[in-house]
Amino acid sequence: QVQLVESGGGLVQAGGSLRLSCTASGSIFSIDAMGWYRQAPGKQRELVAVIPSGGRTNYADSVKGRFTISRDNAKNTVYLQMNSLKPEDTAVYYCNARVRVYGYSREGDYWGQGTQVTVSS
Repeated sequence: QVQLVESGGGLVQAGGSLRLSCTASGSIFSIDAMGWYRQAPGKQRELVAVIPSGGRTNYADSVKGRFTISRDNAKNTVYLQMNSLKPEDTAVYYCNARVRVYGYSREGDYWGQGTQVTVSS
């Protein structure tokens, strides 16, 4: 019912920047929070940043001051601006959205397919 598609990943040198985008589509009534998660090799998936429809953004300690999450509600799109990238930021980044779907009374979490971010030394 809802599809999330990420883009913007790639290979970048340490200290560089990338901007990830994620657009939600489908039978969307409303979207509450949108966020970014990542999963590095050998590690569990972790929350990177989240932005509610209204409210304060939240970031993992490891990315505070370097990453900025934003959203364009008219486009159902969330962005993650990643600056001062470090090799430890290398991971597959997944978009997440909490969505209320037409014809479904409860909100549900939806995930994108992931986009690879690789930061070289």
